[in-house]
Amino acid sequence: MLDSFIALFQFGVNLILQIISTSGYSGVFFFMVLESALMPIPSEIVMPFSGYLASLGKFDLIALTIVSSVANLVGSIIAYLIGLKVGRKLVLKYGKFILLKEKYLMLTEKWFKKYGGKAIFFSRMMPVVRTVISLPAGIGKMNFKKFSLYTLVGSMPWNFALTYIGFWLGKNWTMVHSYSKELDIIVVMVLIVVAVSYLWKLRKNRK
Repeated sequence: MLDSFIALFQFGVNLILQIISTSGYSGVFFFMVLESALMPIPSEIVMPFSGYLASLGKFDLIALTIVSSVANLVGSIIAYLIGLKVGRKLVLKYGKFILLKEKYLMLTEKWFKKYGGKAIFFSRMMPVVRTVISLPAGIGKMNFKKFSLYTLVGSMPWNFALTYIGFWLGKNWTMVHSYSKELDIIVVMVLIVVAVSYLWKLRKNRK
């Protein structure tokens, strides 16, 4: 079972690399849109590999940064709209089964109105979080113009860094993805602790 999953994952990675190699900037744009639209496409593969190709003269670093960041914006808007149009209804209908109530939606809206800009900007430079943050931003009805601006600006440092590392490492660009797995696990664990602590605090205040 595990071997089949690994083989399937490797097949997907090879397919991504092949498409980027043959389609150029449009391939980078396509996959980075999917990544920000909640699809399991790791930017830690797309951008370092593109950086490696840039070292071979097939891409330009600045152009890659711009294309990928605009793609992140497009994908993030899709996720934002899903959260805005559908996410709220789902939480109101099914949230009670996972301890999410309407009052938490109200708190989310207030939180994004107060801290949304900073949250979006810094989350764009964090593994895992950068992919999913658009959904709660939509559920929290964050100002769309601010959301778009901070998404675009916040995506640029991350994309440039990954691209430049791939450019610098050359054929060894796969090292980025190897180390990013460990970082992803750490980030997920921290998020779980923060979420549990936050929910516990809300429940305690209620009592």
